[in-house]
Amino acid sequence: MKVGIVGLPNVGKSTLFNCLSNSKAQSANFPFCTIEPNFGMVPVHDDRLELIAEKINPKKITPTTVEIVDIAGLVKGASQGEGLGNQFLANIRQTDAIIHVLRCFDDKNVTHVENHVNPIRDDEIIQTELLLKDLETIENRISKVHIAARVGNKEAIAQNQVLTKLKIHLEQSNNAIDFDIDSANYENYIKPLQLLTDKPQMYLCNVNESDASTTNDYVEIFRNAKKELNPMIVVLAASIEAEINEIQDHQERQFFLDELSLKEPGTVKLIRKAHELLGLITFFTAGEQEVRAWSLKKETNASKAAGTIHSDFEKGFIKAEVVNYHDFETFQSLQKIREAGKLRIEGKQYLVQDGDIVHFRFSL
Repeated sequence: MKVGIVGLPNVGKSTLFNCLSNSKAQSANFPFCTIEPNFGMVPVHDDRLELIAEKINPKKITPTTVEIVDIAGLVKGASQGEGLGNQFLANIRQTDAIIHVLRCFDDKNVTHVENHVNPIRDDEIIQTELLLKDLETIENRISKVHIAARVGNKEAIAQNQVLTKLKIHLEQSNNAIDFDIDSANYENYIKPLQLLTDKPQMYLCNVNESDASTTNDYVEIFRNAKKELNPMIVVLAASIEAEINEIQDHQERQFFLDELSLKEPGTVKLIRKAHELLGLITFFTAGEQEVRAWSLKKETNASKAAGTIHSDFEKGFIKAEVVNYHDFETFQSLQKIREAGKLRIEGKQYLVQDGDIVHFRFSL
């Protein structure tokens, strides 16, 4: 699952990417510093994983991860090719969700492509370009389907009706993800188009160091403008997160966070939110060799969950031995949980829950 970092040039995307991925993507004070996308695998910090590992003391601890993609800045007219827009929009198409970075800080040493800071306007620019590109995609598809529909092809007629309604929906400045449609028509006619506005989005308000633990007027004005939509919004200072990321000593890092009145690095919270944005839950496997966190789509059954570990687990699935994380918190031992009768035996169709500790039984 890939999350794309998007936004106007010079809003802090590459700085954020470097914080998240420990990479060294070029970050500079000029537009289109990033041309080709940068990729990084980012661990998802989870206190539950740490507690399980502390009690079991395995040889190895493995967190789940999210793939982050740093995409070059979009500009007004990107849907028509401005600023290499077609290339950058194509990069967004390959992601599963979007982190939209908004500049919410003043700094005369960092240029703004629109000459002054205004996160509401900046968001409108990006959303408009995504909508315009989706409209182009829909119109091209309608033109291909229309011919078959005119000669009575029932499948083409159905597809044409769905796409025409979606086109009207987009023309009214609505995102494709908010289009009301049944699952069958969505899977058949809309999902294959990989529409840009069909991806879940969250906002990252990039602020100055002084606002890292609180907020500022730019953030609050933007939040108020979006209150009816109630989007996921995270506030962090990318520049200071870069400094936090460089501190390797745990105590020194904690002292630095305390000085900033931060409970944890903002990037840790951001990745957890990105995991949530993707519609993922976490389950755990635990043994002396390894305690590991695994990502899974919500509403996934036990046999499919087993397949995320290895395809043979799914093919030869027998049962799942399941421990609720809260029970593990209480008893703090798998043996004590068994003795208390809290270990459950579940079949293939059991829907794995966030926080489940699972041991799969299978046979080849």
